[in-house]
Amino acid sequence: MTMNKDLIIETDSRGVATITLNRPSVHNAFNNELIAELRSAFLALDADAAVRVILLTGAGKSFSAGADLNWMKRSVTFSAEENQQDAMGLSDMLATINNCSKPTLAIINGTAFGGGVGLAACCDIVVALTSATFSLSEVKLGLTPATISPYVVRAIGERAARRYFLTAERFDGIEARRIGLVHEIAQTVDEAQMIADGLIDYLLSGGPLAQADAKSLIRMVVGTEITDSMREKTAEQIAERRTSAEGQEGLSAFLEKRKPNWSAE
Repeated sequence: MTMNKDLIIETDSRGVATITLNRPSVHNAFNNELIAELRSAFLALDADAAVRVILLTGAGKSFSAGADLNWMKRSVTFSAEENQQDAMGLSDMLATINNCSKPTLAIINGTAFGGGVGLAACCDIVVALTSATFSLSEVKLGLTPATISPYVVRAIGERAARRYFLTAERFDGIEARRIGLVHEIAQTVDEAQMIADGLIDYLLSGGPLAQADAKSLIRMVVGTEITDSMREKTAEQIAERRTSAEGQEGLSAFLEKRKPNWSAE
């Protein structure tokens, strides 16, 4: 187990790394230190070949309440250039999570406001408590959810964003699933962990390099017109996968009715 100032990082024997936001006294709200530590953690785990899956959750009763109050107070005195640099720190962290080559899961164990919603939207798979509270609350402060918007709009779609970006109303895990922010809901944290464990079993059965390529494939094709060039690129990817060492092992294992060499079982 590794403990930074604001994070707890644990990696088990299967290669499942759990990152726990560890500022429960302020509902795991963001400040510059947490943002930097979270980005560094994802970069390190993404580069670690022994890590197969990254799970993100929060300590205490909240996932993340968004921006820390003291952090917001300081930003009031910043110049436009300082605010730009500050916002880019958050943007870089979100991009690092979104672009991580490893499968990422989030367990939303409680409140997720503002940037906390952005964290959820950047993860591949999200499990939330039905009682979790979500809000894109920025307009109540005269701000906008600008930095998180590329990820949140992709998760919930334009129509839901036009409601929740403007109303800043709170909604629960059931509504979060309905609009696409959340994949699965649970009544308790234990049940959420059981659901996540089942999803992790599925993820560990896949080829790690194939999963990384699958993530890049999604980014390549989403919202893109199906052109001849696009079709050629997708054909190239499957051809490369078939001839790769991992692809050859996977196909051989299937034909020989055995587990592939990356399987946890």
